[in-house]
Amino acid sequence: MKKDNLKDQYRINGQIHVREVRVVSDGGSEVMPTRKALDMARQQELDLVEISPNAQPPVCRIIDYSKFLYQQKKRQKEMKQKQVKVEVKEIRFGPQTDDHDYQFKLKHAKEFLEEGNKVRAYVFFRGRSILFKDQGEVLLLRFANDLEEWAKVEQMPKLEGKKMFLFLAPKKAGVAKQSQQKRDRLAKEAEVKEQQQIQAQQDAQKRGLLGNAKGAEELLNKLGDK
Repeated sequence: MKKDNLKDQYRINGQIHVREVRVVSDGGSEVMPTRKALDMARQQELDLVEISPNAQPPVCRIIDYSKFLYQQKKRQKEMKQKQVKVEVKEIRFGPQTDDHDYQFKLKHAKEFLEEGNKVRAYVFFRGRSILFKDQGEVLLLRFANDLEEWAKVEQMPKLEGKKMFLFLAPKKAGVAKQSQQKRDRLAKEAEVKEQQQIQAQQDAQKRGLLGNAKGAEELLNKLGDK
């Protein structure tokens, strides 16, 4: 049977053996004999709970102990759910990775970072390909640069045996989102500008047609006068 550590954390009612306690409430606090505090708890059909046993005298509250435990457990559960589990995701390259494969892995790295995970990218040098270690370093530096909006570098490219590692950590939440908002705004501005240019061209064409029509009308009038 699983032991309830939270329940064993506090002494209540008859488990409190000190002569006097400080009872705190929303209205303040009062030092009184433990027996009196227990009588007050019974009268209210509540429990005397020792909150701070190391204080002099120990601090207690008169509360519904079952409800108190439920709220404590609920709070612990909520805090646990809020804790983000950070994982380290690996991205592997060859020293001569083509651009299509590079872009594919770059996309996955962005997704990992946006989820709050770290990324360990490395270039694996097989056999004589170790001669291309400079090329591998350039590739990893390019990778870090392309992920600048999403990540910060924890470790620059470093050769360990046949692998050269680069460690990236996600930037604070909202950075990538902010960058996305900026890109959306720029795209919208570009769209509006393009529409304005199209409208200006249409207006210019209309003015040209009107000018041609007016010129033709004037020419006809002149011929009619002759």
